[in-house]
Amino acid sequence: MRLPYLASEDWLNRNRFSVILVNPENQENIGLVARAMKNTGFSRLRIVGQRELKPEAYRTAVHSDDLLQKATFFQSLREAVTDLHLVLASTARMRKAQKIFTIDEAVEKISSFPAETEIGLVFGNERTGLSDSELRRANFVYFIPQISRQPSYNLAAAVLITLYTLFRQSCPKPVPQATSPVTRQEQENCLKLILTKLEKQGFMHETNREHVTSLLYDLFGRLAFSERDCRFLTAVFNKGLDSDSGD
Repeated sequence: MRLPYLASEDWLNRNRFSVILVNPENQENIGLVARAMKNTGFSRLRIVGQRELKPEAYRTAVHSDDLLQKATFFQSLREAVTDLHLVLASTARMRKAQKIFTIDEAVEKISSFPAETEIGLVFGNERTGLSDSELRRANFVYFIPQISRQPSYNLAAAVLITLYTLFRQSCPKPVPQATSPVTRQEQENCLKLILTKLEKQGFMHETNREHVTSLLYDLFGRLAFSERDCRFLTAVFNKGLDSDSGD
């Protein structure tokens, strides 16, 4: 199902992020990574340990061929990160020699640096992950929480979770555009019409008039009727009044 495009203010400046795949084995995974990047607005893909992409990668990169075509290749992780200011590496294993951040803590770290900081997000081989020497190329190491007995996340899934965690930070929360209310006098006229209708139908009478009036004002009085609301309510209750008068 195609959903509406979600526009956002790119306060994270996603063009400064590079997704770096180290020795990926599965070409389909590379295509899925490109798709995850496209879905979340990231565009720079770097691949370590390969010289070219095969047709299998393009088969899974739905509407993301352009990212694969622009991908850059490096012989080593050292070369892939040499021009970057900040490098974060994903790991599925807890390491005693390093402080490991959660993914949310990693995003918080990123947000503390200036917007012009060039950032690399490093992901390891599907089977072996990142070696200790490769992790030393990173400023920070983070993990994505999971049930402990489960295998580590698929490469494309780990990339998607990471990018989505960043992406959601750059999406402004939708704010409904409220319609200007009519004057309070016009709102009062609508309320009086409703009260008249209720009394004519016998719903409101001498013993409950004050109580019903209070409930009605409490319910409708805080809605701040728009002109459209008033037209609708007036039409509904006028129709009802006309029908009663014809009985």
